[in-house]
Amino acid sequence: MLRSFRNKFIGDRRFYRGVILLALPMIIQNAITSFVSFLDNIMVGQVGTEQMSGVAIVNQLMFVFNICVFGSVSGAGIFSTQFFGKGDYKGQRYAFRFKMYASLLVGIAALLIFLFGGEFLISLYLSDASDVGDIELALHYGKQYLRIMLFSLIPFAVCQSYVSTLRETNQTFVPMLASVVAVFTNLILDYALIFGKLGLPQMGVRGAAAATVIARFFELIIVIVWTHAHGAKNPYIVGVYRSLKIPKKIFLDILKKGTPLMINEMLWATGMAVIAQCYAVRGLDVVAGQNISSTITNLFNIVYIQLGSCISIIVGQYLGAGELEKAKDADRKLLFFTVAACALVSAVMAFVGGFFPSIYNTEEEIKDLARSFIFISALAMPLCAFSHAAYFTLRSGGKTLVTFLFDSVYTWVLLIPFAYFLTHHTALSIVTVFFIVQFSEIIKVIIGFFMVKSGIWIQNIVAENN
Repeated sequence: MLRSFRNKFIGDRRFYRGVILLALPMIIQNAITSFVSFLDNIMVGQVGTEQMSGVAIVNQLMFVFNICVFGSVSGAGIFSTQFFGKGDYKGQRYAFRFKMYASLLVGIAALLIFLFGGEFLISLYLSDASDVGDIELALHYGKQYLRIMLFSLIPFAVCQSYVSTLRETNQTFVPMLASVVAVFTNLILDYALIFGKLGLPQMGVRGAAAATVIARFFELIIVIVWTHAHGAKNPYIVGVYRSLKIPKKIFLDILKKGTPLMINEMLWATGMAVIAQCYAVRGLDVVAGQNISSTITNLFNIVYIQLGSCISIIVGQYLGAGELEKAKDADRKLLFFTVAACALVSAVMAFVGGFFPSIYNTEEEIKDLARSFIFISALAMPLCAFSHAAYFTLRSGGKTLVTFLFDSVYTWVLLIPFAYFLTHHTALSIVTVFFIVQFSEIIKVIIGFFMVKSGIWIQNIVAENN
């Protein structure tokens, strides 16, 4: 029985070596990014609660934009991964062009929305329900930060078109290197521009935004230059801009599969922002506590987030090559590995996470809220890991409509009304509300389990594309 379990759910050394070689650079990249974001957050937090809250709200809006960009390139990414598995570089080139169109469209749309509606969006998160902080000041600092962050939108959108394609071809080192350069540039400039060090002016939250914008351009330049300078490793990029053409069939296929995915990512990210806004009605102390908590949680969540990306890449390549049984076997083992790894990460986070809020220069009430949020998030991590892995399993086979139902419909039909009711119409503490909302993830786990087990995702979507 034990041998049967091992053969079914546990891979050999070669299997895990391939997974680690693919996942480790992405985990390191995101770990460094999250750690620098953590340090960035602390530096802004040293300036004041209102500054930290204003920046946190804008970063919540930026999170929605970032996920929308990921969604815009993910639809074409499904095809790009399977084209690569098939050895069809021309098809990959068409998928890359689609990514550029889609990501630029999202970038321009976000620029207009934030430019004309930024103040309104920030104000949605500000409530005087608590005695902590000045909401007018928080709004002021949020607007300052957002105005400068607008310059980062287009570079980020273009960069993701390149980075996602490199990852789909198992080239994760260069995106990691570019990200490392960018985050350390961001960190140094944060210190210099927020506090006025190294001969640079003291700019506060405006300095934090300027540092991020400059870092985005550094990352973009490194990725573009390396990709085009190594055409032998990236044959899809050779001549990619000689024409803007995408064959009608491939364009429509990507649009058909990709649109539900892009809408899903947009609705899911917006849904997360709406849930955060539900929490925010309980006061500025909750906004600040959530900011600290999410910064720490993101640092630990990178393991299951990047393992989910690995599932999409590895399983997608098997599907594109027509090796359907290998895809099914690899997915089962990756699902088990993801949950097992995150159970360990969860235990570490629960043990050490409570120490981090003490670093912040803010009220003790906010620190206590952050500790509670961190502990609850740690307990819920294995559930999130499984549902995330299930989502990427379904996506790898092009089941984007199914993922839409699994992700966005669940969020908007069940989770948001539930969070709204608990925060607006009950006297439950915000910690209790957060616990209930987080552990409602078990519903999604059950749905995801049966969807993956059914095998509806096992299909080759590029078999007929030439």
